[in-house]
Amino acid sequence: MMIRRLSFVALAAALSISVASCSSSTSASSNAPDTGVSEKAQQALDKIKGQVLSKGPNGEAPSPASTADLTSEEIAKIKALNATAAIVMHYGGNDWATAQTNGLKSEFEKLGIKVIATTDANFKPDKQVSDIETVMTQNPNIMISIPTDPVATASAYKKVGAAGTKLVFMDNVPQGLTAGKDYVSVVSADNYGNGVVAAHQMAKAIGGKGKIGLVFHQADFFVTKQRYEGFKETITKEYPDIQIVEEKGIAGPDFAGDAQAAANAMLSKHADLNGIWAVWDVPAEGVMAAARAAGRQDLKIATEDLGKNVAIALAKDQLVVGLGAQVPFDQGVTEARLAAGALIGKAAPAYVALSAVPVDHSNVLEAWKQVYHEDAPRDIQESYKK
Repeated sequence: MMIRRLSFVALAAALSISVASCSSSTSASSNAPDTGVSEKAQQALDKIKGQVLSKGPNGEAPSPASTADLTSEEIAKIKALNATAAIVMHYGGNDWATAQTNGLKSEFEKLGIKVIATTDANFKPDKQVSDIETVMTQNPNIMISIPTDPVATASAYKKVGAAGTKLVFMDNVPQGLTAGKDYVSVVSADNYGNGVVAAHQMAKAIGGKGKIGLVFHQADFFVTKQRYEGFKETITKEYPDIQIVEEKGIAGPDFAGDAQAAANAMLSKHADLNGIWAVWDVPAEGVMAAARAAGRQDLKIATEDLGKNVAIALAKDQLVVGLGAQVPFDQGVTEARLAAGALIGKAAPAYVALSAVPVDHSNVLEAWKQVYHEDAPRDIQESYKK
């Protein structure tokens, strides 16, 4: 159960109740919610909508997605090129990667650009370098990619730019590469903002008071570090009565399994833990599994990315209290437009970012449509608790 601030009367009543009267699950003690904290958190969530708080990988100010828009004349010129494109992913098989790829392919088709390869490195830098080298034997005009490691992949990407292929990155940029020279642009969600959103949602869920743990991505990966910083800095600065008692890093590739082990350890060590933040939806699935195994259905989980399993949890109003969602389909569309524009000499900003979407139980169905450009799957709709 949640630790929350009490009125004087509620505190007196709570002290008269023995521990045995709590629910049968092992959980943190429950108090009445602090409505002031909840209102403060909701006001912050309302304010962040449409804003971008992140800076680019090299400190760039964000440009809006509209800077990638193409005129009908520009589209006609692009179509006449009969260009080709390759999509080189860090890892696939998740909702985010699928949506990015769908957005890219949809827009490339509209622009008359043929996608000749889509690869999955399973988060292994050496595999991604091999993927890049293999793809480049087909001489694509465009490459859209997200580097698994900014150092280990840098030389491979440098060769892509040197070969004249128009390179647009998702989220992260390899070390030593320069926008406008080695690559066209980088497109990202507001990952710092997503972390901020999750922090306010966690604070709202536990009434601004209690103990939480963090499951972060233990890698030199710009966007996941931004999420961690956004969440932790917001909790620390805005909610002094929330104590971060444990932090554990996960390196993957079994992110759900690693997160489950991390959460198990936290829950064993801190029986009064109120909540856990996980760096994206797949690790959050592991945290959910740990909470269920420990009988902690009262645990509050906040995360980033609107994957299907966390969406079902939100629809049921169980465990997951909220998340900051990216708009990966729209990011894919933006990346495709920037790369296509570069083919005809159109200048691009170094960093383009799309704002975070706060998602909780109340708007999960609407948010799914916004994120994926399609109605929520039937199992999410049927799971919704009215």
